[in-house]
Amino acid sequence: MDSRRSKPMPTEPGILAFHARCEAFYPADAVNASVAQQRQWYDALCAEFDAPSPEGLKRRDEVVAGRIPIRHYRPADIATETRIFYIHGGGFVVGSLESHDAICAELAHGARAELVAVDYRLVPEHVWPAAFEDCYAVLEELLADESRLVVAGDSAGGNLVAGIVLKAKAEGLSGIVGQALIYPGLGGDLVSGSYGEMAEAPGLSTTDVAYYREVLKAPSDDAFAYPLRAADLSGLPPAYITGAHFDPLRDDARTYAARLAQAGVDVTYREEPQMIHAWLRARHMSPGASEGFRHLVHGVARLVGTA
Repeated sequence: MDSRRSKPMPTEPGILAFHARCEAFYPADAVNASVAQQRQWYDALCAEFDAPSPEGLKRRDEVVAGRIPIRHYRPADIATETRIFYIHGGGFVVGSLESHDAICAELAHGARAELVAVDYRLVPEHVWPAAFEDCYAVLEELLADESRLVVAGDSAGGNLVAGIVLKAKAEGLSGIVGQALIYPGLGGDLVSGSYGEMAEAPGLSTTDVAYYREVLKAPSDDAFAYPLRAADLSGLPPAYITGAHFDPLRDDARTYAARLAQAGVDVTYREEPQMIHAWLRARHMSPGASEGFRHLVHGVARLVGTA
């Protein structure tokens, strides 16, 4: 059988146009290229989808622990002292403060809350647990003055969010009042469910997921690296979780949301029926992505207390 004919594809014209535009910058087999080439392609892709900054929003860069760059986004209209801590995606290999700058700015503006983004160390130069340690160090810094935080992130960033929230619970660190996981990779088995059904989905394949896990080099039984391995999810903060139907990671999001609910955690799960992985970047050209982003902003706003 011709695998191209069986490739699962959405039908919404906007997301199909987004996917075609992405592949013009970041080819489907990008993981086979050198890391330097992957980052060059990804930076060009992100620049292609840049967007104007919300009016009145201010940015401020600083460094935590003498080495970890972070960026503060302060919108013109702030309605809460609770902040958002955002962790970007990119398979742990690509991504930066710049790659998700417009997304962070619009999320801060929409939720009417200050947002802090982190530029954690990337693989393969810095394997597990470097990225995790960077994000947790920033988390501790942001909570040091008894602040309240909602921790949010997409893809690999969603993985890091779930992991540091689990560690915060284990260590008795207080102040996290919510978590938002956007098409997160949480450690599913790479074989069943969406990993098989959506193995050749546009934007991210199961082979890609396997590559990112391999270069991360995290122990397979570490629940902070693979939160679906966690035995107990009770007592975690409320969650907003969003998955994409055409995404091998879809069932990670579904399963984690279900397990949180079973553990008594307040969780909202939304699955975007026409979306592919990385649909956040399509929010200005796809009706489905635009709707998904509106729901995400509202979900985060509810967690920070502005909705």
